[in-house]
Amino acid sequence: MTSPARLSHIVYQTRRYQEMIDWYVHVFEAEVLHRNPALAFLTFDEENHRFAIADLNVLKPGGDGGRGDIGVNHVAFTYAGVGDLLETYARLKAAGIRPYWPIHHGITLSLYYQDPDENRVELQVDALSPDAARDFLGGPVFAANPVGVPIDPDALLAAYRAGADEATLLGLPPGAPSPIPEAHGLTA
Repeated sequence: MTSPARLSHIVYQTRRYQEMIDWYVHVFEAEVLHRNPALAFLTFDEENHRFAIADLNVLKPGGDGGRGDIGVNHVAFTYAGVGDLLETYARLKAAGIRPYWPIHHGITLSLYYQDPDENRVELQVDALSPDAARDFLGGPVFAANPVGVPIDPDALLAAYRAGADEATLLGLPPGAPSPIPEAHGLTA
């Protein structure tokens, strides 16, 4: 069995967007790598982002700002390689545990799951080097689609087991931006 290599990031959903960004910048001396009206990505080290902050006033208007409305959206764990992530997918699928959102974010290939209490967990593998990921977050492709494109984990697993190289498996596929699933908690 393969475990993740590291804890990657935490995503918060808030109705106090600017206050949250300011707090994480101040407390962690973080740098904002990408920001638009709905999402901000911040880091304090070589990781492409350690925190992301989602503005529910934009993404999910009308909430009350209480604990069921705001808080941690998900926690992400990074695997050492795409094979580790895909074999973990196969192991979990065999146990009846399926991701609710398989997606390629450009910087990561990600599979989102919910635990029995519906806490969200992202299992991911880096698709880019740390420097390339930082550049990607600040670039036009990410600005045009900060969510990513849907992927088929079964097709990727089959390609991996057939011998496809890591660069091919980790390449950002073409496609329209993925809708954000309701299970992800950022949409009404």
